[in-house]
Amino acid sequence: MKLQTIACAVAIATGGFFFSHVINEAIAANDTTAVTAKTIVPTQEQALVSRQLATLVDRQHYLNMRLDAATSARILDFYLDSLDPEHTIFLAPEVESYKKKYGTTFGAALKGGDLSGPYAIHAQYRERLTQFYQFMLDELKKPQNLNQPNVTIETDREKAPFFKTAAEQQNQWRKMLISQLINLTISKQEEQAKQKALKDNPELANGQDLAGPEDLTPVQTLTKRYTRQLERISRIKSDDVLDKTLNAMMLTYDPHSNYFPPVDAMELNRQTTLQLEGIGVSIRPERGNEDYTKIETIVEGGPAGKTGQVKSGDRIIGVAQDGDKMVDVIGWPSNEIVGLIRGKRGTKVTVRLLGPGAAMNQARNVTIVRDVIQEEDAGVRSRTVELTRDGKKHTLGVIEIPSFYLNYRARRAGTEYRSVAVDTNNALKSLAAKNVDGIIIDLRNNPGGSLEEVARMLGQVVKSGPVVQIRDGNGNVSVFEDEDGGAQTYAGPLAVMINLASASASEIYSAAIQDYERGIVIGSTTTGKGTAQVQLDSLAYGQATLTQRKFYRITGGSTQNKGVVPDVQLVDIYNEEFGERKAKNALKWDTIPTAPFKREGSIKPYLPQLNQLSQQRVAVDPQFKYLEQRKQIAKSTEDKKTAVLDLEQRKAELIALEQKTLTAENQRRQATGLKPYANWESYQASIDALAESRAKMKAAQRPPLPEDEAFVTEAANTLLDYSKLQAPTAK
Repeated sequence: MKLQTIACAVAIATGGFFFSHVINEAIAANDTTAVTAKTIVPTQEQALVSRQLATLVDRQHYLNMRLDAATSARILDFYLDSLDPEHTIFLAPEVESYKKKYGTTFGAALKGGDLSGPYAIHAQYRERLTQFYQFMLDELKKPQNLNQPNVTIETDREKAPFFKTAAEQQNQWRKMLISQLINLTISKQEEQAKQKALKDNPELANGQDLAGPEDLTPVQTLTKRYTRQLERISRIKSDDVLDKTLNAMMLTYDPHSNYFPPVDAMELNRQTTLQLEGIGVSIRPERGNEDYTKIETIVEGGPAGKTGQVKSGDRIIGVAQDGDKMVDVIGWPSNEIVGLIRGKRGTKVTVRLLGPGAAMNQARNVTIVRDVIQEEDAGVRSRTVELTRDGKKHTLGVIEIPSFYLNYRARRAGTEYRSVAVDTNNALKSLAAKNVDGIIIDLRNNPGGSLEEVARMLGQVVKSGPVVQIRDGNGNVSVFEDEDGGAQTYAGPLAVMINLASASASEIYSAAIQDYERGIVIGSTTTGKGTAQVQLDSLAYGQATLTQRKFYRITGGSTQNKGVVPDVQLVDIYNEEFGERKAKNALKWDTIPTAPFKREGSIKPYLPQLNQLSQQRVAVDPQFKYLEQRKQIAKSTEDKKTAVLDLEQRKAELIALEQKTLTAENQRRQATGLKPYANWESYQASIDALAESRAKMKAAQRPPLPEDEAFVTEAANTLLDYSKLQAPTAK
C-alpha cells in the first residue's frame, strides 16, 4: 500500500493519543433539592450521534461483534462500573433491577437513539452521590475514632460485589471517612514537619515559594472538599452523561475505541496536531490554596501575551464567554477552567483575574480573542551527549520524539502544518553533519500518533522494504512499504529507547528497527497497543475513534498485547498495571505470515555480550541502583488490598516506607558526591522546590533529571559497545 493512500476523509491513526476518558466522579450540587430537581435530557444531536456510533461499532469494528443482547448486557456492566468503580454508590438490588429492565436492550436502544435508560440510571447515580456527600458531611460533625487496630477497610473494591443493604453501604462509607481522616492527619503532621525544616533551613526551598496549604484541621479539610464536590453536581451536563454512556459501549469492544464530546474532541485535535485554540497560557492550582487556579506561564506572542494585561501569577476567578455572564470559577478544578477558556479561533473570552495578594475588589476583567497556539515545546527535540571511553571523547546524538504528530487537516487545506517526519528528518541531518558516533531515537513515553508519519520516519533510516503489516477485520492484510526509492537520511549506528509508556506508533518504529536489525532497541517492554483507529470527525456531535485494524511486525507477530521486548533490558520504572496487558477487553496477540524483507544489520549475535556489558555498568551506577530500590519499595505496597483503621499503625507503616525511600535517596546522593538529607522532611522540601522550579520552565528548558539521563547515557554506552564489538581492531 502506498503512503499517499493513507490520507482520507478520516485520518488513520495508531491511536496513541486517544486518551481514555475519566470524568471526575466527584460531581455534585449545592443542596439535595437542587440536585434532585435538576433534570438532564439528551439533545437531538446527542441522540443522533448515539445512533451513528452504535451502528458503526455494530458493523465496522475490527471484531465484527454484533450489538446483540449479550453485548448489551456487557455495555450495561461497563456503564455501571464507570459510574461506580468501587461499587460503593449503587446497591445490589438496584443493579439487578437495571439489568432486568435494560440489560438485553441497552445496545438496541442506543442504536435507535434512545438514551432514556442510561440517563435514568445517571439520575439515580447523582441522587445517591449527593446522599453520599451529605452523609459524610453529617458524620464529620460527630467525633470519629481513628484508633481501631482490629478494623480494616478494603482499598480495592473493583471486583467486590455491590452492597445488598443501605446499612452495609453506610458502614463502608464510615470506614472511608475514617481512613481519609487518618490520611489527612498524617499528611498535616508531615506538612508541619516540612514547614519547620524549611524555617530551620531556608536553603532547602532553593528560592521557591513553598508556603504550606491552608491551616485547616482534617475535619475542616474534608468538610470543604465534600461541600465543593456537592456543588459540582450542579455543573454536570448532558455531555457528561453521554460521554459515560457511549464510552461504555465503545469499551465493550476494545479500550481504544473512544467517544469524545466537543470539549474533549478539541483536546484530541490539540494532541494530534500540536495546536490548540485558546489564549496561550498554562495554568495550575495555586500552591497552598486549592480554591485558586493561577496562570503559570504565558506563550510569547499568544493572545493573552499580546494584551499586556495578563501576568504570570494572576489567579483566574471568573470566565465569561462572549456575551454571556461571568462564571465564578473559585474552587473549580483546573481542567474545568481550561474547558471554559478554550474555544474556536476568533471567538472572545473574558477572564476575571486577581493579582497575587490583591483584594477581591481589585480583580480585573480582560477580554481576549482566541487564536491557534502552536506548541513548539511539544515537538521533536535534538541534542548531543558526550562520553569518554579509553581516553577518547565520543559525541552521540539524541532525538527526543514525544509523539507522532501530523496536522492532517492543515495539510488537506493546503496550509502550513507541523509534521514529526519532517522535524525528525531535519534533526537527523543536523546531527549527521556534526559527525556524531551514533544517534539515539528516544521514544520513551511516546503514546503514538500518525501511521503515515512513522512509515516515513522508518524510511529515513532503513534503505527499503516493508515497515508494518496491517490486518482488517475481514482478514485482509496490507503491507506498508518504505517507497522513497532507497533514500536514507542516516545510515550510521542507531539505537532506539523504549519503555512501558511507548505505545502504538512507537512500537511500530522500534519493532521495525529490531526486525531489520538496523539498530539496538534498549529499555523496557512497551505498552502493547497494536491496533489502528479511524478518527471519526464528521459525527453529528463530537468525535470518535473506532478500532478497525491491527498491526503486525514484518516478521508476522502482532505488537498487540505483548508489545516490543527490547534487545537490552533496563529497569522498568512503571507499575505493571499500566499497559495493554492489564487493560480491560484488550485484543489478543496473534501472528500472520512474514512479509518478505532483507535485514540491514547484524545485532543478534552481539546481544549476549551487549547485555553483559550493560548489566556490569548498571550494577554499579548509582542512578540505576536508586531506581531499582524505588521499584522494589513500590512493589512491596502493590499487593495490599486492605488498610487498617488505626492512626498509629498507619503512621508506623508510612514511616517505614519513607525511611526506605530516604535511605535509597541518600545512598544515591552520597555516591554522586551530594550531601545526604538529614531527614524525610528536608528531602520532601527539596523535592517540592525542584518541582516548583521546573514547573516554571518551558519543557525545552528543563534539564533532564539525573535518573532519567542515566537511560540515555547507558544507551550511548551500549551503542559504543556495539561499534567496538563490530570492529574489535579499530583504534
